[in-house]
Amino acid sequence: MKYGSRRFRTLIAGAAVVAVAALAPAPSATADRPADRPADRPAGGHGHGTYDVLVFSKTAGFRHGSIPDGIAAIERLGAENGFTVTATEDAAVFNDTDLAAYEAVLWLSTTGDVLDAGQQAAFERYIQGGGGYVGVHAASDTEYDWPWYGGLVGAYFAGHPAQQTATVKVHGHNTAATAELPKRWTRWDEWYSFRDRPADSIRVLADLDERSYDPGPYAMGNPHPIAWCHRYDGGRAFYTGMGHTTESYTEPEFLSHVLGGIQMVAGVSRFRCEADR
Repeated sequence: MKYGSRRFRTLIAGAAVVAVAALAPAPSATADRPADRPADRPAGGHGHGTYDVLVFSKTAGFRHGSIPDGIAAIERLGAENGFTVTATEDAAVFNDTDLAAYEAVLWLSTTGDVLDAGQQAAFERYIQGGGGYVGVHAASDTEYDWPWYGGLVGAYFAGHPAQQTATVKVHGHNTAATAELPKRWTRWDEWYSFRDRPADSIRVLADLDERSYDPGPYAMGNPHPIAWCHRYDGGRAFYTGMGHTTESYTEPEFLSHVLGGIQMVAGVSRFRCEADR
């Protein structure tokens, strides 16, 4: 389904929603990271080059200690790259009026059942209307009894071994989420396995090299997807299984990966997420 431009209305924010922004430098390209990022197209929103991102981090299960660091990092990315950030754990924002103010909604290490039936329906309508979804790390450990969400995120969390260094194999650099990454990206994190691999219609952007670390009982074999993107039910979705650690949110490559995902689903960078690319 072709993605259409969204119409935006002024945010009517609930009292529990806090708008935040701060400044930080954006990561730069190096010799092993292609500098030819996909051409951007003008954003919608409330001004030239300005758009709005909701960061949602409600947890009903395990709570990641890195969530505040993730919020702060996304605030910095927004200030440097032309989008505003609203961070909340109040699920009441999942209504038609409030969601319409955002080009993208980023689920940051959410866990468990975080939305009621009415809020789920509102988010479905948001995506069906052309909205953008970014899932980071434990976003795949969320809403197991909501099959629509399972299709949106792409795969549900199954387990992970101890945190360790592993090598990520990056597939192509023609998306904003991969343009700054080396072909083989070695880093420390908590490495997720998933109940199933993403559907064939989903473009996998990066796999784990299981020979580079000890997956223990959580091996998926080859391939072991760890980041992907796809069109879904009228909208756009990007997911990365990385981002457990506090250190991730000061790591230039990881931040460029998340920033690119935001830009892609918000419609300000090309969405090259067909599975055959």
